[in-house]
Amino acid sequence: MPDMRVIRIATTCRACSRGFSSRLFSRLLPTCLIILGLALSAQGSRPAHATTAAEATDPIAQAASKIESQLILWRRDIHQHPELGFQEHRTAALVANHLRNLQFDEVLTGIGETGVVGILHGKLPGPVVALRADMDALPVLEQTGLEFASTATANWQGQQVPVMHACGHDAHVAILMGAASVLSQRRDTLAGTVMFIFQPAEEGSDHGGGAEAMLADGLFDQHKPGAIFALHVVPAERGSLHYRSGPTAASADTFRVDMQGQGTHGAMPWGGSDSLSAAAQAVLGIQSIISRRIDITRAPAIISVGSFHAGNRHNIVPSNATLTGTIRTFDAEVRSRIHQLIEDVASGAASSYGVTATTTIERGYPVLVNDPSLGQKMLPTLQRLAGAQLHEADRMTGAEDFAFYAQQVPGMYIGLGAMPPGKLLFNHAPDFTIDESSLKVGVVVLSQLALDFLALPGQ
Repeated sequence: MPDMRVIRIATTCRACSRGFSSRLFSRLLPTCLIILGLALSAQGSRPAHATTAAEATDPIAQAASKIESQLILWRRDIHQHPELGFQEHRTAALVANHLRNLQFDEVLTGIGETGVVGILHGKLPGPVVALRADMDALPVLEQTGLEFASTATANWQGQQVPVMHACGHDAHVAILMGAASVLSQRRDTLAGTVMFIFQPAEEGSDHGGGAEAMLADGLFDQHKPGAIFALHVVPAERGSLHYRSGPTAASADTFRVDMQGQGTHGAMPWGGSDSLSAAAQAVLGIQSIISRRIDITRAPAIISVGSFHAGNRHNIVPSNATLTGTIRTFDAEVRSRIHQLIEDVASGAASSYGVTATTTIERGYPVLVNDPSLGQKMLPTLQRLAGAQLHEADRMTGAEDFAFYAQQVPGMYIGLGAMPPGKLLFNHAPDFTIDESSLKVGVVVLSQLALDFLALPGQ
């Protein structure tokens, strides 16, 4: 996902940035939303953090602190052995073995190709809740200098490429493995069932994303949760939490316009029909859709033309021209209207030059909507855990395939601050790192959200 988009995210100083990427090459779906940092030195040393009052008295925080060293070992092992989307075989095996060692009631593998699902039944009856982590890495050459830096390579679209966990998914897997350890110790008093979803290909692939694949494989057929929770490390103060209700991450669609005309000599343009000029007019018209045709007071939206291809010689008017771009929206009606307007603009430009236009729009990840009702119920948990470090996050123009789960059941997606002091490192960058002391915080957040949801009256 080299096409990085940076947006502002709410932090204590309101000045941090967060990166989001759209696609690897022309087909990679955008997702992984995040800019990260790490309180590691180039030698991988671990900083010391004093035990807080909450960690000294809260049983979940105590349990997370006890396994902190294991969390770091897991994260570093996964970081050193990254795998691309739908290729997460080693990571999936590590996760599945851990869940089996915890004597989970069910450990399902191969869900959505390489996904793993662990089912933990409490001894007491109750509802079902789901927790999700993404496992895939990116085709990035690591340049952190860490002792556990990746030297892995893999095949991507016919090319051998370097692979790196440049978006924090190694941290997410370690956090959810830690939550599995913590919650498995409480099964005797657990009232309900917890699903642990380790998902492939959040970053997308040439044949879609992991959430869709897992759902297509019947993820919720046997155990449909009443809610699903996920977190993503973000470039903010360690331990801070970032949440907003309603539309949170944008939908991400790709459009392509193909102009077909009649080529001719550049010295005699009247002898043909100019697809290049038609496409150029379409670019200007498409870029003005947001500013002139969309009510942005209702919901923000973005259209960006990212490529333009036409011709191969200075004195030939080409027969064909092609342009491609991305569409980001936070509203389903606005999304559909923009699709129609792009087709209308392209057709109008083509008609004015006597050429034909074919518009193709590929729908990607939908809008990620944090369920308002679920958020209202669970906000006290976040307030209790984060206190003054709980912030309302801005909308994210990046996309996340957690949105597919949130279309099926109420979802809550949270940002976890993981930036090392004094650093601002962009996601998907070769020097990307995180503050490992944020791992145990993530374990507490996911574990407590699951427990508090199961304890809600009427669930």
